[in-house]
Amino acid sequence: MSEWYVSGIQQVGIGNTSVEKTWAFYRKHFGFDVPVFQEEAVANLMLPYTGGEPQKRNATLTLNMNGGGGLEIWQYTERTPQSAKFDILPGDLGIHTLKLKTTDIHKAFEYCKKQKLELISEIEERGKAGCSFLLKDLWGNVVEITESDAWFQRKGLFGGVEGVSIGVSDMEQSLIFYGDLLGFDTKIWESEGTFETFESWTGENHSYHRVILKRSEAYAGAFSPLLGAAQIELVQVKNRASNVIFKDRFWGDPGYIHLCFDIQGMDTLKKRCEEFNHPFTVDSANSFDMGEAAGRFAYIEDPDGTLIEFVETHKVPILKKINFYLDLRKRDPKKPLSNFMLKALGFNRVKD
Repeated sequence: MSEWYVSGIQQVGIGNTSVEKTWAFYRKHFGFDVPVFQEEAVANLMLPYTGGEPQKRNATLTLNMNGGGGLEIWQYTERTPQSAKFDILPGDLGIHTLKLKTTDIHKAFEYCKKQKLELISEIEERGKAGCSFLLKDLWGNVVEITESDAWFQRKGLFGGVEGVSIGVSDMEQSLIFYGDLLGFDTKIWESEGTFETFESWTGENHSYHRVILKRSEAYAGAFSPLLGAAQIELVQVKNRASNVIFKDRFWGDPGYIHLCFDIQGMDTLKKRCEEFNHPFTVDSANSFDMGEAAGRFAYIEDPDGTLIEFVETHKVPILKKINFYLDLRKRDPKKPLSNFMLKALGFNRVKD
């Protein structure tokens, strides 16, 4: 394959101390009720980020079938997870905010208020990027609810992951990484100064440079209709020192541990990353097997060390009850799956 394709954000990893409680929270409030895999295993290949030793873990990848990326909820099982020793703030280096989609920002705000979720801002208007507001999940991770018009189906108020906000130390350098290398080359909103939403979050009045990016190139691949369009927000704080979110901690410790893209053409992408001096730091090489899903994965670091994962999916469960799995290596990698086939993933839905 001489090209590589992005299907969208496959998932954002959330390190936590209870997969069950975290999944129950996102399932109840935000519709992440379709598991792609649930597995306890050893993370053998992440040694650069797990203290040089394999670590046992429990992980669940779950989707919202309205469209958008999923969540990989991740927990150490034989190691005490280490939380950050400081309050994570906007502009700290790493992923500090998860972006989830809604069909109606005002109804979403009222729902979260009625459910007594921890709202930390009012609704913010961001031009072409639409409106949003901030809240915290049950572990204190910041979640941004963003109004979106990109949907696979509309069967509820909320959808899946639309993107993340990432703290950066050098905006121009990060724009090259996310724009030129990863294809998020179009600015849909840019602003500098102070922001009421961030002041409400932090209790401090700092100055920021914020840029929201999207891809100009169309998404392609099996899951592109379901994963949909994505955005990445880069945040540089101007008048305070930034903390490194995972400094002296392991990948998998509490917080947002990685941003993962579903892609096709891993070998081509590997060469591209090397050309940009961001080589793969982890590569499963041929194929990994998660029991219910299989493929090839790799990691790179952005200019500030934030982990970006790529997954080339080889096998995915469509209907577990009848042991129906789809082998994606036997089809055109650029062609989307039919809506019928994608909706069949919903048959695996977990009901509370």
